[in-house]
Amino acid sequence: MRIWSLLLTTTLACLSATAGQPPIPFEASKDGKTHWYDIRHLGVEGRGFDDTKEYYDRLPARAEGVVRSAVWSLSRNSAGMSARFVTDATDIKARWELTSSRLGMDHMPPTGVSGLDLYVKMPDGKWHWLGFGRPRKYPVSEGTLAAGILPGKREYLLYLPLYNGVKKVELGLPRGTTISRAAKYPESRAKPIVFYGTSITHGACASRPGMAHPSILGRRFHRPIVNLGFSGNGRMEMEVARFIAEIDAAVYVLDCLPNIDAKAVEERTEPLVKFLRKKHPTTPILLVEDRNYSNAFLMPGKKKRNETSQAALRKALANLKAAGITGLWYLEGKNLLGDDNEGTVDSSHPTDLGFMRQADAFEAVLRKILN
Repeated sequence: MRIWSLLLTTTLACLSATAGQPPIPFEASKDGKTHWYDIRHLGVEGRGFDDTKEYYDRLPARAEGVVRSAVWSLSRNSAGMSARFVTDATDIKARWELTSSRLGMDHMPPTGVSGLDLYVKMPDGKWHWLGFGRPRKYPVSEGTLAAGILPGKREYLLYLPLYNGVKKVELGLPRGTTISRAAKYPESRAKPIVFYGTSITHGACASRPGMAHPSILGRRFHRPIVNLGFSGNGRMEMEVARFIAEIDAAVYVLDCLPNIDAKAVEERTEPLVKFLRKKHPTTPILLVEDRNYSNAFLMPGKKKRNETSQAALRKALANLKAAGITGLWYLEGKNLLGDDNEGTVDSSHPTDLGFMRQADAFEAVLRKILN
């Protein structure tokens, strides 16, 4: 009788919570109290390509040797990737295996570099932060994301590390609880917003993965995002653009000015935009100025750097419009971080406050585009 009871409990835990879905396989802990679910079985969002060298890479295996080695290396970070799932569990654990032993950086905490971040969708339809996974050691960390949750079946969203890669990510739920994939996005919101940018797009220096502005915007618009930010290496390169063009996007966001000077902006913007427009005749393209350095008001060199690159981007926009390129949008940099010089770690990389302000600025123009 006890054996049958155990089998029934295991079966119920494995069954999908949504009718018609196949069972989600799991691995039971030694004491049988926790069932571990690989999130790959739940569906991982933010993957722009299926033919990757490793599952959580951001560029396809074909990109190795085509893009610069620095871009390839950074593309193996899991920035922007997430998993949505539905469960009635009152305790949610996680176990994840990292690819790099560098858990944090001197200006960005380990929780953002190598940690996990958990959100829950509440009855108001909005995503609310719930808990995080602290990366305590390399290569495998394990911990409780949230415990003592009120009973009820809810949709959750788990973000993966911004500046580290992962080999495997698992959710640990109490035996007897259910888990299933979240419902697919409706067709009107199925295409992702694709971001091509720098360390800021990549997520530096968010305290948690969910606080990078592409992720914030994904929650606000309830649609997938693809984060192709490459720290120090978002340079409007055609080698990267060729892969970006393979993604059927709702919007292409080009935000590379922090990594290139005015000359490079002048040389690279028009060819890249024309290439994307040829591949995707009607997809909106958003050109973004670089944020103003927060201490540029007393540093003429930094101020000139902003002004010259921004002027070059405005000129490129005018030339593209004169050439008959349509569907172009523009976001100025002056308000990306606010006007009180409090939005960055180092005058360049946003804090969580800075990322919220960036998300607000992006949202205003993206809402017009997506509507």
